[in-house]
Amino acid sequence: MLHLRKLISPFLSTSHLPALSQTSPILPLYRLLATTASIPPEPFPVEDYLVTACGLTRPKAHKASKKLSHFRSPSRIDAVLAFLSALGISRSGIVSVVAADPQLLCADVENNLAKRVVELTDLGLTRPQIARLIPLARGSFRTSSLASNLAFWLPVFGSFENILKVIKANSGLLATDLEKVAKPNLALLQQCGINVREDFSAYIIRVLTRHPVHVQNALLNIEKLGVPRNSPMFRYALMSFAAQSKERLANKMGILEMLGWSQDDVLIAVRKMPGILAMSEERLRKNVNFLISDAGLEIPYIARRPVLVMYSHEGRVLPRHSLLKILNARGLLDAKTDFYTIAAMTEKKFLDKFVHPYKDSIPGLAVSFASTCAGKVPNGVDT
Repeated sequence: MLHLRKLISPFLSTSHLPALSQTSPILPLYRLLATTASIPPEPFPVEDYLVTACGLTRPKAHKASKKLSHFRSPSRIDAVLAFLSALGISRSGIVSVVAADPQLLCADVENNLAKRVVELTDLGLTRPQIARLIPLARGSFRTSSLASNLAFWLPVFGSFENILKVIKANSGLLATDLEKVAKPNLALLQQCGINVREDFSAYIIRVLTRHPVHVQNALLNIEKLGVPRNSPMFRYALMSFAAQSKERLANKMGILEMLGWSQDDVLIAVRKMPGILAMSEERLRKNVNFLISDAGLEIPYIARRPVLVMYSHEGRVLPRHSLLKILNARGLLDAKTDFYTIAAMTEKKFLDKFVHPYKDSIPGLAVSFASTCAGKVPNGVDT
């Protein structure tokens, strides 16, 4: 057809049409070709196919389909799914990897995925191990650097089982630049007395893939704040600070000062709980405002108990404060009741002490409390 169109293309210009008679054999042929060219290929329902063939939920399928909108048939998807299944990856594992990395379905099985498996096998991994690795590796599985990165990290963390735990916390580890990022960060952590084989908590693992300049700046900031390297908070501070620029950290400290905190208050809070500077600016402002304005807490009190700022506003602090106001209005709350102690209680202990004893004397108390808990009824609340 393309060859035929090329031969007759000089006759297809509309400028030639008036000269053609109604009985010309070329005119019907032109109309046929024009009609055929105007009919687009029938679209392939990628989203529906991801639900039925891959087992994705509708929302995940909708999100993934945006990266696969150019597909016109399921052939490539089928080839990738068959390949993953043949490796021994469970259906739930396939769902996980496709949801996390939809572009895996665009990969060429022979020239990409099969090569990765051969490289991993040459590294000493068994097929069952590869099947466990792929759902956690996500997009890293498609990269040619996968085997070399894994060869580097295996001796660092000591075993394949440890590697699985590590990439579950940070799958980007398998795609990070070894020379520019991984090795400099390992050296920095060693200078701080941190052995990642002994301590591969989520805080440390996330630091390994940050730009080394950010990690160096984080260490300087932590040193200025006076957080000792042997403190349990040091690793938490390192992750919190390395994930952000100096400007963002300064902005968040500035928010606290604008809300009436002195520099000493800020320093006390950050030393005790560095994670408050990892919160979004909006959440930080909202939580602090509530504690000061609604709960009526003094700033020095909050600064010495900064975990109050990090507790969920909708799920913990607001519901408990609202219930305490009801009890206080009825004279049922001990004047010595400490807000921090109440906020820090487990859910069960809080319900047993402040909800269940009054559910008969104060009708609707449990329902009122539940309605403020982010739309959920807490465990143990009778409605």
